[in-house]
Amino acid sequence: MERIFAVGDIHGCLDKLLSLMEIIDIDFEKDVLAFIGDYIDRGPNSKDVVDYLIDLDRLGAGMVFLKGNHELMLQHYLSGSDKFTFLLNGGQATLDSYLKSAHRAEDNPIPPRHLDFFDNLRLYYETDEYIFVHAGLKENISLEEQDEWDMLWIREEFIYSDFDFGKRVIFGHTPFREPLILDNKIGIDTGAVYGNKLTCVELPAVKFYSV
Repeated sequence: MERIFAVGDIHGCLDKLLSLMEIIDIDFEKDVLAFIGDYIDRGPNSKDVVDYLIDLDRLGAGMVFLKGNHELMLQHYLSGSDKFTFLLNGGQATLDSYLKSAHRAEDNPIPPRHLDFFDNLRLYYETDEYIFVHAGLKENISLEEQDEWDMLWIREEFIYSDFDFGKRVIFGHTPFREPLILDNKIGIDTGAVYGNKLTCVELPAVKFYSV
């Protein structure tokens, strides 16, 4: 049976990401490795995290990168449609991580390959048994008709729901001290950027790796 490894919200915590990748028992030729979004902001090494993920993407076809609300806020910042929400939610740490490696002062120090990475993030990933999404889903709405805002921002309405979404939902976005394990969902954001752990779940074994 295909194994899937899903990694929670990284938020610029490169050291924890590197440590986590050292302990997960993954075969890049056979297994799927899914990242649940929120690679940037708040933590000190957002640029290096994205560099690492882009390089990791070259290891095989079984790589999945989902979009988080923090990547959406960055896109809005760069487009000029909303510069404040990004900065109010840890975006300055991201800008600093890019500016410190820029060769000169630029309006946009983010390299093109990083912009391409952000532009090509998926909203969800679906298998026969699971749905992977950053924040969650709304009840009684098909996956194809879910609103982007809900998939990236929803919290209590999804977390406290016992609705059967047809498949178990693997999500991040809302931090818990330990993974949230319910019949209809598994939450794997364990607050790495807040001094807690970065977590990966191996499926279908429901085995957790944390650093």
